[in-house]
Amino acid sequence: MSIVSILMPVKNTEKYLMACLHSILNQTYEDWELIAVDDHSSDNSRAILEQVKDSDNKNRIKVFRNKGTGIIAALRTAYAQATGKYITRMDSDDIMTNSKLELLTRRLEQTGPAHIVTALVEYFNDKGTIVGEGYRKYAAWLNHLTSTESNYSEIYKECPIASPNWMVYRKDLEDADAFRPNVYPEDYDLCFRFREANLTITSINTVTHYWRDYPSRTSRTDENYRDNKFTHLKVKYFLQSDYDKTKQLVLWGAGPKGKSIAKELNSKGIQFVWITNNTNKIGKDIYGTIVQSIELTLKTKASKQYIIAISQYGTQDGIKKQLEDSNQNDFYFFC
Repeated sequence: MSIVSILMPVKNTEKYLMACLHSILNQTYEDWELIAVDDHSSDNSRAILEQVKDSDNKNRIKVFRNKGTGIIAALRTAYAQATGKYITRMDSDDIMTNSKLELLTRRLEQTGPAHIVTALVEYFNDKGTIVGEGYRKYAAWLNHLTSTESNYSEIYKECPIASPNWMVYRKDLEDADAFRPNVYPEDYDLCFRFREANLTITSINTVTHYWRDYPSRTSRTDENYRDNKFTHLKVKYFLQSDYDKTKQLVLWGAGPKGKSIAKELNSKGIQFVWITNNTNKIGKDIYGTIVQSIELTLKTKASKQYIIAISQYGTQDGIKKQLEDSNQNDFYFFC
C-alpha cells in the first residue's frame, strides 16, 4: 500500500505522455502509486503506459482501461483501484516538478485531515512562445488566490483550484463525494464540493505543476468545458449555498454572461432586479425583465444581494468600491 495515489486519465496524449511519466518517476518522494486509466485512446498512449509500467522495478504503476467514457468515468475507475492515504490527480499532458509530491505530502502531514493542499502553477507550450493572454491572466489570478489561501473567496469567477495540483486525505475526498457526481466540468464541481465539505485550503508558495497549453487540449475542445456549463454550476451552487432569500437579488451586467445567468435564474423561478450602465439596454425587456439603471437601484433602501457579471478586472475594482461606498457588502463576482 502506497501513501499517495495519483489518479491519471489518459486519452490520445502520446506526444506528451512520456515526459509526464518521467516527471512522476523522478519525484523526490517515492512512496506513490500511479493509477493510469486509458480512456479508449486511438494512438499509442496505452502502449507507452504499459512500457513504462514494466520498466518501473518498484511496481508502482497500474494501467487500466476506462470502464465508461470520459474523464469522470476514468477518475472513478482509477479511484476504485487506489490504495493511498492521500489522493491527488495528474493530467497526462502536463509535468510535475521533481519535489511536487514531497511538498504536498509534507504539508498534508503537517496540517492533518480536513485540509486540501495546493500550490502554484505555470503554463508553458512546446514552441517556447508566450502563452495566450487569457491563460496568463488565469494563472496569475489562480496563483494570487493560492498564495493567500483565499481560493474560495472568488469561487464564482472561475475554477479556483488547479485540477491536477491538489492533494487531499482519502476520507476528506469521500466526504466531498469524490468522483460520484456525473457533472461537468468535474474539476469545478469538485471545488464547490470541497468548499461545502468545509475543507480548509492550505498552500505552498512555489510552482509544483507545469500546465501544457496546445490547441487540442481538452479544456479548449471538449463541449463539457464550454461557458454555459460553468454558468449552470455557478448558479446551482450559489442558490444552494449563498443565496439569501430575505434580500433582493440584483444581477449587474446585461452582456452575454449576464444574459446566460439571467436564463439560469429564470429557469429556476428566481426573481431578480437586472441593472446595467449600458444606456442602450436600460428600459429594455430582456427575457421578461426590464433592465434598470445602476444608480436608481443603488438608491433604493431594500436589502440587496448582488451577482456581478462584468468581466473586466479594472471595472470590477470600480464596482467593488461603488458597492462598498454604498454600504453594500453582499456581492459575488461571476466572471
